[in-house]
Parts: sequence; C-alpha cells; structure tokens
Amino acid sequence: MPQALIIYASLTGNTEACADILAEALEGHGVEVTLHDVMQAEAADFEDYDCCIAGAYTYGVDGVLPDEMLDFSEDLGQLDLSGKVFGVFGSGDEFYEVFCGAVDTLEEQFKKTGARQAGASVKVNLYPEDEAVTELERLAQDLADALADN
Repeated sequence: MPQALIIYASLTGNTEACADILAEALEGHGVEVTLHDVMQAEAADFEDYDCCIAGAYTYGVDGVLPDEMLDFSEDLGQLDLSGKVFGVFGSGDEFYEVFCGAVDTLEEQFKKTGARQAGASVKVNLYPEDEAVTELERLAQDLADALADN
C-alpha cells in the first residue's frame, strides 16, 4: 500500500481542515496517510514516504510563508525526492493582493527535489467548502493515480 505524508502549518484551523479532507480522500483511494503539524516534523521525513504533501496558510499582505514553515521550506529544497510524487495545498484570504503565496513557494521548493508533481496545487479561500473540497478531492485522485503509475 502506498504511503503519503502530509505536513502542514495551520493558524486558524483552515489549513488543518484542508489536510484532513485530503487525508480522508487519499485513504479512500487506498493510500496510507500520516499527518503532521510542521512543528512536529521536518522535511527529511518525506524521504520515508512515496507521496509527499505540504500545506501552509498565507497570512498578511506580503504572501510569504508563515514563520514556522521557513526552515522546513529551506530544508525541503535541499532534499532528493526523485521517484516520489508531491502535492501542495494551502489556505489564504482573497482580500490580500497576494493570494496563497505560501503554496507557490512550497511548490517551487518541491520542484527542486526531483519529485514529480501530481495534480494542480490547491489554493483555498479561508475555510474549505464546496468547490475547495472538490479541488482537494481531485488532488487526492491525481496523487493516487500518480502513485499507481510509479
């Protein structure tokens, strides 16, 4: 059974809700999922999994990673995750000029690792509802399909 690790940072619970939706959807596709808050994990943990998923919130006008994700993101870009698949998600507020910039930063870091992106990154406005849930479920399907192809 393929194994996925989801590492996320959540301030208000929105990104954690996204992680939970994604984990449940992946499990529905026969993927064993481990969830960790970024404060209890490190990027190198991805080396032990087939599927590597990161999620972060974006807060404020500058669209940068939250402080608790900075070291994680830097370490992520140094890893060799060749042969693995990855996905990225996050929450933010469309009110700000830069929407979910943390998602873009994490995606860029993953691309340096040699892992293959499966599915479009998901950017959620505030709490995941309706369309956002559908997008997270689609990401889970894309990740499961990519794992089956590996």
